[in-house]
Amino acid sequence: MSRPRVRLVVTADDFGYCPRRDEGIVEAFLAGAVTSVSLLVNGAATESAAELARRHSIPTGLHANLSEGRPVGPARSGASSLLGPEGFFLGKMGFREAVAAGDVDLPQVREELEAQLSCFRELMGRAPTHVDGHQHVHVLPGVCQVFAEALQAYGVRFTRLPLERGVGGCTWLEAPARAFACAVERDARAAVGPFSRHGLRWTDAFVGLSTCGRHMSAHRVSGALARVLEGTLAGHTLTAELMAHPGYPSVPPTGGCGEGPDAFSCSWERLHELRVLTAPTLRTRLAQDGVQLCALDDLDSKRPGEEVPREATLEPFLEPSLL
Repeated sequence: MSRPRVRLVVTADDFGYCPRRDEGIVEAFLAGAVTSVSLLVNGAATESAAELARRHSIPTGLHANLSEGRPVGPARSGASSLLGPEGFFLGKMGFREAVAAGDVDLPQVREELEAQLSCFRELMGRAPTHVDGHQHVHVLPGVCQVFAEALQAYGVRFTRLPLERGVGGCTWLEAPARAFACAVERDARAAVGPFSRHGLRWTDAFVGLSTCGRHMSAHRVSGALARVLEGTLAGHTLTAELMAHPGYPSVPPTGGCGEGPDAFSCSWERLHELRVLTAPTLRTRLAQDGVQLCALDDLDSKRPGEEVPREATLEPFLEPSLL
């Protein structure tokens, strides 16, 4: 049976976080394994990363950051609901808790997003190809509305919808990782309305929550794509995004967004992702599956008003033997 054709964007997040991460990301891009990057404008290596992107003509978007490090907007100079007492963002879970409690001033979110968009333009000399969210903050309730408004005002059309079908049934994920992935999926589904109303576009499918870090392999990437595209008519061409976090691990104190590199960036899992992405095994498997890698600008992406991906199945996905 013929399969649907897939045009896949492979996006490396956290560009600008540290020189070692950036070195690995550029290596993956030059090898044809990564097709797009998302730049942290408050990262320790932002300026050198922007220069690398210009030198190698890397399609570059903004990795909007509201959860790690220091802000770049007006919040730097005074009290802000976005910051803790030390002047740093509230953290991956701290920001989520503050949003849920109604303690985040959404106009301050808008100001910070606008400042990051302006900073990106200053660094790159152009608007971003896309804007997504560091630690998926852009799909949080309320935040997604001001995020969509800011992108529309700046003329940015493309974003990420981190809605990975069936991620709740991926039994290989540890319980905390699976719970977080399911929360992201729920938030993403609710963000469809605001994103659509403001003219944003995204790919037909997304994978990356179930294949992050140690969980990335050619087998799992292929399986994740098959899962999210299940039920698609044969012969149709669909678009998808694979989120990745490759690179050479950070070595403290270099890196981060003002507080030094976190455990995620220092982990051997960043190198594991780099090796999986650049190994022939993955590209061979994707080619066999009818998957063509491409840049975001080449895609006919999801348009406002088109069908939202189906609800995730509640059945667990038990992997066959990898042997």
